[in-house]
Amino acid sequence: MEIRHSVGKREVKNMKSQDLRDHFLVEDLMKDNKIQMVYSHYDRIIIGGAVSDGKELELETSDELKSDYFLERRELGIILISGEGLVTVDGEKYTLEEKECLYVGRGKKSVVFSGRGKNEKAKFYFTSTPAHTEYPVAKMGLSEAESQYMGSAERSNERTINKYIHPDGIKSCQLMMGFTVLKKGSIWNTMPPHLHERRMEAYFYCDLPEDDRIWHFMGEFEETRHMLVANNQAIISPPWSIHSGAGTSNYCFVWAMAGENQSFSDMDAVPLDKLK
Repeated sequence: MEIRHSVGKREVKNMKSQDLRDHFLVEDLMKDNKIQMVYSHYDRIIIGGAVSDGKELELETSDELKSDYFLERRELGIILISGEGLVTVDGEKYTLEEKECLYVGRGKKSVVFSGRGKNEKAKFYFTSTPAHTEYPVAKMGLSEAESQYMGSAERSNERTINKYIHPDGIKSCQLMMGFTVLKKGSIWNTMPPHLHERRMEAYFYCDLPEDDRIWHFMGEFEETRHMLVANNQAIISPPWSIHSGAGTSNYCFVWAMAGENQSFSDMDAVPLDKLK
């Protein structure tokens, strides 16, 4: 478990590229037959990755959590990025196909990831936030998700937002989670950008060709900064920061939010002419 402390607006203004990457970019979540995690002090979210070629990988607690088991005071959202996956929760097995979601509520003592496909490793991306009550385990497939079409081909941002964990979908304490898919020929996400000071957000970029890259834009809207992001890398986005990206190809990203509320529409829009 790597710990990332919060950084304020003033500090970011003076950061060089490597400083930004050290604080906000997570480059190595997906390692074969391992679970990798980063604990962020922005709303105490944990982002993680698990890659299995059939080996069972148990989600264990850590010294940083000071808990008897991982979900003693937390909830968990999982999306299978690729392959065929199996998640075992307190002995009950849940099979996942690509881009399906599993929510695991507070109080579950055992979570085990494994791959069940013969030809491809199972890659799981997960997020976890503190929870004050228990909600049941719930699985949701893409056909059941609330989907919202946005953008246009003319503005190079034609995309579909798929919502899994939110007030009108899978119930949770504070975690919100889903993924966005850009159509071929579209490269921009969340532009014009917005802010939501009530929530932080984490992005996990995926389905991007290995030789392509995404410019992720962050910072105050009058003091923007950027980072270059590769496939299967994640961004920790502070509540005070914009979060937008443009790629050299179309791509997909998993988004997760935690904080003051669960209102998906709670956004403060930033007009393009205000960006600097």
